Amino acid sequence: MKTIKVALAGAGAFGIKHLDGIRNIDGVEVVSLIGRDLEKTRTVAEKYGIGHVTTDLNETLAMPEVDAVILCTPTQMHASQSLACLKAGKHVQVEIPLADSLKDAKAVVQLQQETGLVAMCGHTRRFNPSHQWVNEKIRNGEFNIQQMDVQTYFFRRSNMNALGEPRSWTDHLLWHHAAHTVDLFIHQTSGDIVQANAVQGPIHPELGIAMDMSIQLKSSTGAICTLSLSFNNDGPLGTFFRYIGDTGTYIARYDDLVNGKEEAIDVSQVDVCMNGIELQDREFFRAIREGDEPNSSVAQVLPCYRVLQQLEAQLNAAG
Repeated sequence: MKTIKVALAGAGAFGIKHLDGIRNIDGVEVVSLIGRDLEKTRTVAEKYGIGHVTTDLNETLAMPEVDAVILCTPTQMHASQSLACLKAGKHVQVEIPLADSLKDAKAVVQLQQETGLVAMCGHTRRFNPSHQWVNEKIRNGEFNIQQMDVQTYFFRRSNMNALGEPRSWTDHLLWHHAAHTVDLFIHQTSGDIVQANAVQGPIHPELGIAMDMSIQLKSSTGAICTLSLSFNNDGPLGTFFRYIGDTGTYIARYDDLVNGKEEAIDVSQVDVCMNGIELQDREFFRAIREGDEPNSSVAQVLPCYRVLQQLEAQLNAAG
């Protein structure tokens, strides 16, 4: 088996999650690490045995041995860096979101189709065993979603990352965190979004973003989704999904799944591991080896960004 040589851009909290996952995947070697701070990036590279370190993505893209790139960089860079990777002949996996505009997302999809390279976006919820378990129930005709009730809650009144360090960019409830749920709702229902509404709270005077948001969606299947998002929530943090269906209720908290009575459901045998990020990376490398379209390809997730663009226009019009 030929070793896939991959570069990773973004040596922060999420990049490290990918490095930890890749350690468990045979036939893959991380050969280049790209970061904003050279010394911090070098420290991470030494820990993971990565030989090449740089602050310049283009330097890595010029390396002929690099087959693929994983981008864990700020949202605002995702589309342009994905295009650069594809133009350099490299397969690319970009962390969610694919872009912060529909126009840029479409540009990535178009170039992927022109090059035939593998390009996927890290919509991790598709890979979490808890959501895979529900998806299998749906595909087997054992469960149909009537409503998804979702809470995405963080406490982020200052611009800090998951490691408690200052961010170089500003996070966004709509274009980042809502993207997870909008895509998952489309994926789980296999329907089109026929109705979408959003309202948001006050704009933060320093961060320049809404700190609270509520979104309603309706699928062509008849299912509805209610999504509440906040950066003002001081306690339990993360995203929690309640699936209300015709044959049961299921609550997913990352990789834990319970029924409506809070009775645990064993999802440990759903896939080869319980780590959604690792499963996402496994799918990326599988698609490269097999010349196949991956689950969560940029083309598959494009409908999500159409909905986000529609919601953004609605919010802007409301003022």
